Amino acid sequence: MWGPEGLDEVEAELLGPPEELKGRDVLELGAGAAQCSRWLAAQGARPVALDISHRQLQHALRIGGPVPLVCADAGALPFADGSFDLACSAYGALPFVADPRLVLREVRRVLRPGGRLVFSVTHPIRWAFPDEPGPEGLSVSGSYFDRTPYVEQDDDGRAVYVEHHRTLGDRVRDVVASGFRLVDLVEPQWPAWNTSEWGGWSPLRGTLIPGTAIFVCVRD
Repeated sequence: MWGPEGLDEVEAELLGPPEELKGRDVLELGAGAAQCSRWLAAQGARPVALDISHRQLQHALRIGGPVPLVCADAGALPFADGSFDLACSAYGALPFVADPRLVLREVRRVLRPGGRLVFSVTHPIRWAFPDEPGPEGLSVSGSYFDRTPYVEQDDDGRAVYVEHHRTLGDRVRDVVASGFRLVDLVEPQWPAWNTSEWGGWSPLRGTLIPGTAIFVCVRD
């Protein structure tokens, strides 16, 4: 799944036709419990699941599956140049780094020529609205252009969760400045079958404003 709307890779084929994934080396960034990597492995690909969170990778170990797990920073990938055919990230890594170009350049380095990167993030327009699923989440409450990060702290004042806002233009410029060619920008519409509510996600909001932005990039 590329986001809460429910767009799945079988339908979207953003990484390419499923039958062409067999034998491909794929890096998943911000893999969490490696759900995407397990799906890729089931298609015959050779995924590697990377996350900076040791606890998330422990979940992946408990679930199991034939996927190598790597605990590392996406801005300093522990792989040789040209190690992968594809890279993907569904709401992982990129929203949580202050310098996304550092990550994108690292991904470009480890991709082979012609390699593809597909990543999804919360659609930037969502930052201007409250994170509420009901009607109160449909009124603008802040500036879309305010790039102040969202930060949660523990009782000692240490940051335990940080998410960075980039406008749509920022994201496009980051992709291009990092040496990629942007070939598609997908904004999934909320499907009629999806009746789920989760956090600020809901059919009410999803049919009116975009929730996810998916960037499809190529390393020429």
